[in-house]
Amino acid sequence: MRELVVKRLDEGLPLPRRAHPDDAGIDLMTTTDLTIAPGERVLAGTGIAIALPTGYAAFVHPRSGLAAKHGLTIVNAPGTVDAGYRGEIRVNLLNTDSRHSVHLSRGDRIAQLVVQRVELPVVVEADELDGSERGESGHGSSGGISAWQARPTPPSS
Repeated sequence: MRELVVKRLDEGLPLPRRAHPDDAGIDLMTTTDLTIAPGERVLAGTGIAIALPTGYAAFVHPRSGLAAKHGLTIVNAPGTVDAGYRGEIRVNLLNTDSRHSVHLSRGDRIAQLVVQRVELPVVVEADELDGSERGESGHGSSGGISAWQARPTPPSS
């Protein structure tokens, strides 16, 4: 896919773009001024809709600077935009800071959109799954932080 077809729903905002030519994420902006109180969620409009071909999806990721400086993240990160969706992309923002509100102005970059090719497998039921070394071990089965700290650091080459 060489082009992302975008319908601008808010003519007052520029088309989304990358901050740098080789960035994976395309910056999304808020259409309104927002104040998000500590622990509050807000569904923010971006003023765009997109048309993805079958076999692609777009994923809405938090902006690392907003997360690090203000505790602002996305509730369902990454949010998934399916190929068949043609409505406005909206971002479910969450202020994780316990003391301070986050203030955003119309046009501020609030998230980034990453477009990727996705597989669309046919779901097939099986009575048994192929075995693997890991098996059914999950959720911390490889050890916690202390297990990682106890491991020797491999020499650098």
